[in-house]
Amino acid sequence: MKYLSGIIFCLSLTLFLSVYVSPEYFPYVGLLPFFIPIIWLVNLFLFFIFLLSWKKWAWFHLAALLIGYKFALITLQLHPKNEDSQGLKVLSYNAHKFDFKRDAEGKIDQNVFTWLNEHPADIKVFQEFYQDYTSASRNAIKLLGKDNGFYSFYHPVDGNPEKRSIGLAIFSRYPIIHEGKVFDKNGTNGAIFADVLVDSDTIRIYNAHLESMRIDSDGLENLEGVKENYRQTLGKLHRGSLERSKQLAVLVEHLKNSPHPIILMGDLNEIPYSYTYFKLGENLDNAFEKAGRGFGFTYNKVLFFLRIDHIFSSPNLKAIEFKTHREVDYSDHYPISATFSTGTSSD
Repeated sequence: MKYLSGIIFCLSLTLFLSVYVSPEYFPYVGLLPFFIPIIWLVNLFLFFIFLLSWKKWAWFHLAALLIGYKFALITLQLHPKNEDSQGLKVLSYNAHKFDFKRDAEGKIDQNVFTWLNEHPADIKVFQEFYQDYTSASRNAIKLLGKDNGFYSFYHPVDGNPEKRSIGLAIFSRYPIIHEGKVFDKNGTNGAIFADVLVDSDTIRIYNAHLESMRIDSDGLENLEGVKENYRQTLGKLHRGSLERSKQLAVLVEHLKNSPHPIILMGDLNEIPYSYTYFKLGENLDNAFEKAGRGFGFTYNKVLFFLRIDHIFSSPNLKAIEFKTHREVDYSDHYPISATFSTGTSSD
């Protein structure tokens, strides 16, 4: 058992360190972090087993738990509710083109627009935002922006920009004084930004949708599906992590050059145990870690245990409330929101 404990300890270190290595430089390293929760729980179980047996090998597992304590902290949060908090309120939502739920006649559920309009967020960002200028019921920019007095910036990444398109959108109750594109990719992925004038302070809002994991969730609903799809799934995960690391490099460079405090929101398609998450965490705070509760899972399909939608901010923007809106199931992602106590100075 001593040798087994030593092997598990070494494996734990390898997995813990994998989050600091870019998939660009080490093939398939992006797949290793998925095993971090498992190895952490294995160490926890063996620590108690060996401790109760008075085996000195328990110290291997205690050391692994202490070295990897950060992964426990980013997984589960126990902050108190603070839903009545006052401050800058933001919302991020992968809208799935507003057509995740259709009725028998193929009509979309308009309640999604009602919920989004009623949510009190001052700034709302959307990924997979569907804009249809030819239909009053699907003219999302008008329904969510102009009709409610919001400023907006919409960047299409696929489709006909003058008729029907899919893209990224930022809506703000405060004036948008500058806007632009960070990068985009034909399809649905990309990143945009808008400088928002909040009273006398300027805050740069980023809306990012990084390369999809492209997991066939429906094909993993049963054991047979897992057997048939696991090799294909691993390949997709690898290619996705590699592409995201390239997109991350562009995004991080843009973040570094921001002249204003930052709030970065979006569907990053990365779990908390990933190179992308830790790279962004070097200079930004994660709102879930600062003010969240529970596990904060954001994926609304069979792989329900994924938290891949995130809100990051500059340290001087303190998150005092964070929520995953699991009661809102109009998409394959749940909306996430946060409230910030803004301690910015005028730029």
